[in-house]
Order: sequence, then structure tokens, then C-alpha cells
Amino acid sequence: MSSGRVSRHARTRMIAAVATVCALSAAPLAPQAVAADPSPHSETYRPQFHFTPEKNWMNDPNGLVYHKGEYHLFYQYNPNGNSWGDMSWGHAVSKDLVHWKELPLALSHDDEEMVFSGSAVVDRNNATGFGTKKNPPMVAIYTGAHKGTGVQAQSLAYSTDRGRTWTKYQGNPVLDIGSKEFRDPKVQWYEPTKSWLMTVSLSTEHKVQFYSSKNLKDWDLLSEFGPAGATGGVWECPDLFPLAVDGDKKKIKWVLVVNINPGGIAGGSAAQYFIGDFDGTRFTAEDKGTYTPPTGTVMQGFEDTDFGAWTATGTAFGDGPAAGAVAGQGTVEGFDGKGLANSFHGGDAATGLLTSPEFTVDSRYLNFKVGGGRHPHETGTVLERGDPPAGTVLADFEGGGYGDWTTTGDAFGSAPATGTLPNQQEVSGFLGNGLVNSFLNGDSTTGTLTSPEFTIDKDYVNFLIGGGNHPSGSADPTAVELLVDGQVVRSTTGKDAEALNWASWDVKDLAGKKAQIRIADDNTGGWGHLNVDHILLSDTKAQPVSQETSVNLIVDGQVVRSATGSNSETLDWASFDLRPYAGKKARIQIVDSNNAGWGHILADRFTAADAPAQSVVQRADWADYGKDYYAAVSWEDAPGGKRYMVGWMNNWDYSGAIPTSPWRGAQSAPREMALRTVDGRVRLTSRPVDSLESLRRKRPATASGITVRSTAKPLIGPAAEGKALDIEATFSLEDAERFGLKVRTGAKGEETVIGYDTTTQELYVDRTRSGAVDFNSTFPGVQTAPLKAHNGKVKLRVLVDWSSVEVFGGNGESVITDQIFPDPASQGVQVFAENGSVKLDRARVWHLDSAHD
Repeated sequence: MSSGRVSRHARTRMIAAVATVCALSAAPLAPQAVAADPSPHSETYRPQFHFTPEKNWMNDPNGLVYHKGEYHLFYQYNPNGNSWGDMSWGHAVSKDLVHWKELPLALSHDDEEMVFSGSAVVDRNNATGFGTKKNPPMVAIYTGAHKGTGVQAQSLAYSTDRGRTWTKYQGNPVLDIGSKEFRDPKVQWYEPTKSWLMTVSLSTEHKVQFYSSKNLKDWDLLSEFGPAGATGGVWECPDLFPLAVDGDKKKIKWVLVVNINPGGIAGGSAAQYFIGDFDGTRFTAEDKGTYTPPTGTVMQGFEDTDFGAWTATGTAFGDGPAAGAVAGQGTVEGFDGKGLANSFHGGDAATGLLTSPEFTVDSRYLNFKVGGGRHPHETGTVLERGDPPAGTVLADFEGGGYGDWTTTGDAFGSAPATGTLPNQQEVSGFLGNGLVNSFLNGDSTTGTLTSPEFTIDKDYVNFLIGGGNHPSGSADPTAVELLVDGQVVRSTTGKDAEALNWASWDVKDLAGKKAQIRIADDNTGGWGHLNVDHILLSDTKAQPVSQETSVNLIVDGQVVRSATGSNSETLDWASFDLRPYAGKKARIQIVDSNNAGWGHILADRFTAADAPAQSVVQRADWADYGKDYYAAVSWEDAPGGKRYMVGWMNNWDYSGAIPTSPWRGAQSAPREMALRTVDGRVRLTSRPVDSLESLRRKRPATASGITVRSTAKPLIGPAAEGKALDIEATFSLEDAERFGLKVRTGAKGEETVIGYDTTTQELYVDRTRSGAVDFNSTFPGVQTAPLKAHNGKVKLRVLVDWSSVEVFGGNGESVITDQIFPDPASQGVQVFAENGSVKLDRARVWHLDSAHD
């Protein structure tokens, strides 16, 4: 993430801007992923050929360098737990980028600093004096994050025994500009100037800076790049490297990788890249020209003095279109003409709706511009909060004390809070004057608050909850739990937001049982606290209240399409695919039901068109289009001049909630990178490293010349089934709208769909039914990547591991990496076609052996 720090805003808020939303458990908790005392590397979701630490939290890859026959992989690591915190550098080595040996902790946090992301080099000339010319030192260049001031500065550590032991340089930091958002140095040797080149991020400014040094200790600023491309989140973990175009060493281009969180192509974290030239001082990206959206019929441009036939309710939108920013708002940009819809009238606290008249869907797409807050629509919510359901109140926390509830630890204090605590973002959504708030003295405190025993005599337990998203069953939960016979039978966690909202447990099957409520805060990292209020038994399920800032398409009374801003006052294009609703009646509704930070929405230029408009994010270039490829960086000094890259296989939207233990976090399969001309444009491509094929068992299962028509059926049969597979498949287009493979299929309807959509010319992965998906509402979904067929054929390479799929389309120009958490029994592989036929020219399926010793 940004080196160990997720957006890092000191990580104190674990990216407050990202409303990670944990699904409410309305059924008993699923069995834990880990069997009793499992042997190492055999836990339910343990990857077999992706690197994971034996235990504890891991995120960004760091310090990637090849030295004396070993590829070094350092990584952001918490030596003390399975959630983000105490960031240090873990360490592993490999001779082939596939078989890894985990070594002892390399660089540890201490009382003064955490060790955030960075890089490592071999100081062959011993310019630092840390070693000798005969035994040159390995030097790590990392971001030291000062625990007291929050300042991020670049520091050194060195090793003279092949990275086994490390010493921090006494002269640290070596580069300090006094910033709290200055991190992730990637250092390399730049031969033309015989000097070291550092690429480092000014994260919140969406800039990358370049520095030069002769000795790794004294650095001079060369230039900076940005903002450019996607800027919806912080820029982190940059990398810069040259590659030959189409293998022509006389045609060299430079690639600048800039990881972004949030604001990635699939939502949340992602790896963006730019192609251009570097002259030793400055990186210049290729000019991609200006963007012109598809033409169409403007349905509403907000150019009049009023909203016309559109209806406004509430106060947020004012009496008519805004001419730009309104009182108290930053500069608003990107709208067309002179007016737009702007719900900042009265500030973020105001709410309201703006609804179009009904119209008949007669175009293929609805294009529009949107900005403002990133608060997505959630199904099952209501726009206005009513009175709490009738029932028995177990606790409303209004009496100035906890009554007969018992506390442990120091997170809850001696009495309920009366609202927001010191250094906390504004807390809202609670009832009355009191609530449980475990932010007492910040996220560092822990404890429990447990109710007296009660009898379950109604159908639902309802309560208001906000705070951190760390589920029960994880190493460090922040959760409200229902205990029966001392066992957790229901659990709900927050959404990494301070606003409280209703959650409900269906407890009909527990009628007559004795139970207790336990509020547990065992987390000391970002969002390590909970807000809870108004716990009651009721025969009515409480309805969560919408907290969205969104543009919605409503058909038959249901929201069928939705878009939101990106926490930016700059509007950008969005598009709704209307084809499924042709001939139906519809309305457009602009919704602001959020009164917290970025609780407003901007919209303009609703246009009916035959082609979709593309946002800046869609027009940017991405190393991977999946949800789970971030902090991607490359190895220095790889043999043969190869450029290998690896990314953290996770997403800050839900990284702390994935159901793995005793470890959390995996690295992607290392990939060989190349620049290729695809459809007339130079693109960054990737493919799994060749050495991965060493894990293939002999004699793959094969199939060829199979025509599939509007069905799904087993691919080959039992010989192709498995949890760790390497699949190569080539399809010839016929008339099917969609086709592809389904992996990790099972009797419970589990499947991960890897498909190609001929109508949109997109590769996609659908993990909505991939197994455990309910730990966070942003996890299930469909990820897409542009991919054109070549000579009427679509070629796929699919790596399937125990908890992931990596899909390489074409020649590696379109890649989708997604985590999945299926039942171990779901091992089927199918081929499918929808609405027509496709020919499977050839498929080969290798079972992969484990890379673990």
C-alpha cells in the first residue's frame, strides 16, 4: 500500500475516504478457515505457489533485488499480529522466484519509527562505505515513519552478509522534506550519469519526484511528474524502468508505475502505469491527446435557472443549478457549460434528492458527469431513518454509566461517550446523548464490554454500529458479537466509518436461548475502534439508512445502476449500460443522504448515446484490472536484464477482513514485463515467470475442437479438477455473446467465472459466487479488462491457487488478479457459452505442485 501504510494518512484512519463496507452476518458465522492445529501451508485458503508469511500480516513487496544467486523479497510485515501495525520488513529469498524461503525479520519498527516501503540495491562500488569493494553492501532505502510527528523521510540500512542481518544508518534520515506524505523510494543505478536514481512519491499531491545521488546519502532533486492519469486516491510505491518495445533494443521506452489507493480501475487499490521517456532528469509521458466523449442527446445539462421538470426534495440541491462551487466549498471543475447539480448547499450536513421525470429507455447508454463524495448505493437501505422498531431495549447507553454491563481493558472507559472523542472524526447516527465509543485515547486502547445474560424472545437483535472493519475470527477484531453458551453465533463489524447505522441479526433459530452481547475491541491499528448504540430485541428487522452520495437509475422502482463520486470536486464521465432495460420506463435520481465528510454529490450533462463515455480512470493504463494487485514494483539487477514484477495480492477496501489465519496477505505470482504494440499502441504486458512451469505435473489434461452452445459443462472431466491449476485455453469466436471457463465450481453453486464478452470486447472475472464473499460488500463483483480478439481468437492463461485466480488475456496486455475464498471441495472446471456458440480450439490443464518445502 504505500508502503505499509495504506493511504497512510498516518494510517490512523485506514483511509477514511474509502467506505469499506462489511456485510452484516444474518446467519451463524461460517466455520473458521483454519482447522485445529493445521500443519503449515495446509490451512484452507493457504496459497500453494504464491508467497505468504507463515503467520501475521503482510502487505507491500519491498527491497526487490537480485544478489549472489538470490532474489530478495522484503515486505511490509507486522511481527506482532494479523492486522496492519508495527510495520517492519519481513524477508524471504528464492533462487527461481517460485520456491521461497522465509528468513528472520530484516528491519524492525522501534520506539521512534515504523519501517514503511522502499527498495534495496547492491552498492557495488561501496560508495556508502558500509562494506568493502570486495564485499559490497546491500543497502535498503526505506521510508521511516516517525511515530511522534508523523513525518515520513527516507532512511538507509545496510547488510554485509547477503541480507541476513541489517544495521540502520546512524545518519538517518538521508532525505527529509518535512512531509507526512513522502514515501516509498525506489532506487536504481543510472549508468549514463554513474549515479543512483530515486523515484519517490508525494502521495496526496499525486506527484512523483526524482532525486540523484553519488553515495546514497546525499540527494539532489532532479524533477517531478504529475498529477496525471488517475488521481482519485493517494499515489504510492512508484517504480521506473526501461523496456525495449517489441523486443527492439534500439527502441527503448521508460515505464513509470504509480500505484493508487483508492481510485483504481476495479475500485480501491490498483497499479497504474505511464509510458514515456526519461532523459536522466525528467520523465515525460506520451501524450494521449484530449478526450472527446460520444455524441448523443442531452437529457439534462442544468443550463437553466431552475431544475425544469426535475424534482428536488430536501435542501442540499438548493433552488436550482449551481454555477460552480457554492458557499464553503472548494473549487468545482469539470462540469460542462455554466451549470450543474451540486448538493453542497448548506455543506455536507444537508441532504436531499433530485429526480428526473419518467422516460422510456430508447438508447444504449446514459452518459453523464459525476463528482463529489464516494459513498456508494447499498441495496436494502432506506433513504430516511424512521423510529427504531418496537421491542425490548437491552441498552441505550443513556444513563451516564454502563449499568450491569461489564468491561475489561481500557477502550471503553467507565461510562458511555457523549459523541465524538478527541482526535476522532465526527461521529453521527447515534440516538439520544450517549453511545459506546472505544476510541478512548485513540485506536491504541483495547477491551470488551459485555451485557448481562438475557433470553432471546423475539425474531431480531437490532443495533446501531459504526467504527472499524475487523471481523470476529480475525486476529484483532472490532466487532459486536452474540454469545450463546459462551460461543460466538453472530457477529457484525463496522465499515471503517464513524457514522452509525442499523445492523440486524435474525435469531429465530435461537428462540428461548440465553445469550449475551459482547462488544470487542482487540485492534490497535487503523480503525481499531467501535461505535455502538441502541441494542434492542424486536420482531421487526431495522432498516439500514442510506448514506450514499450517488447517481442512480431506477427501473420498476429498483435501483439498477449506480455511480458515485471519488471524493473530488472535479467531475468526470460515467456511463450506465441501458441495453437490458430497452423499452422500459426509468428515472434518474441524484441522491445525497450523507451528512459526514464528502457528503455531497455533483452531476451534469446527462446524455443518451449509442456508446459509453469513459472516465479518466478507464482511460488510464493499468498493469492489472483486478481488485487484488497493488504496490507493484520490480526487481533490480535480475539476470539477463529481465524485468520481473510482483504486487501485493489484496485490496485496502477489505484487506483486514479477508478470512485467513494465522496469516493475512499474499504476493502475486511474479511476472515478466514487456512492452508490446497492441492494436497500434504500445502497452505494458505481463506473463507469469517461466520458472512457474517447474511446478507443473507431467501430462496435462487436454481438450480440443469442442463446440459449446448456450450451456456450461465440465471441461475434460475429473482430470481437470483441482485447487492449484495452470490453464491455457484458446477459443474461436462464433456467435456466443459470452464464453469462457468456470473454475473452483462446487455443488453449493460456487463458481469463479472467467469469461469474454464479445459485445463489449472485454475479459472479465465474476467472483460474486466464488465462495466466502460476505465479509465485505465491496468484495463480490465483476472485474473487466479491455481485450480485442486476434484473428478471431481469444487466448487465456489462468493460474488458479487455493485462494486466487490470475487471468492473462491475449499476449498479457489484459490481466485480472482476484482473490477467492471457495470451499475446499469446490474443485470443478467447466467451459461455457451464453446466447450462442463458441469453439474451444484447445485447452491444457496442468495440476501444480506446492512450492512449499
